[in-house]
Amino acid sequence: QVQLVESGGGLVQAGGSLRLSCVASGRTSSNYNMGWFRQAPGKEREFVAAIHWSGSTTYADSVKGRFTISRDNAKNTMYLQMNTLKPEDTAVYYCAADPSVRALRNRYEYHYWGQGTQVTVSS
Repeated sequence: QVQLVESGGGLVQAGGSLRLSCVASGRTSSNYNMGWFRQAPGKEREFVAAIHWSGSTTYADSVKGRFTISRDNAKNTMYLQMNTLKPEDTAVYYCAADPSVRALRNRYEYHYWGQGTQVTVSS
C-alpha cells in the first residue's frame, strides 16, 4: 500500500503562485509514475501534469508553460509549482501514483490517490 498526502493549497489572487507537495509513504518506490489531477465543482477530474519514473514529464495544454512538475525521490515527494494562476485553475488538486501506468494522462490507470488540496484563485 502507498499513502499520498497533498499540501500547499490555498487562496491566491490571479497572477499569483502556489507550490503543491505530495508526500508518499508506505511501499514507495522511485519507479512509481506520479501525476497531478484536478476537479472543479460539477466537472470531471482532469489531468494536469505527470512525471514518469525516468523523470520525463507531460502537461495538459491548459497549464503548459505555467506549471512545473518535479519529484525528489530521496524525500518521496512530488511537487507542482503553479505560476500565473488563473481563476479557471480553481479546483481540488489530487496527486496520484502507480507503478505500472502506461498512459500518464489517464486517471483510471492510477491506483493510489491522495485526499486532495483546495486551490482557489480569485479574480
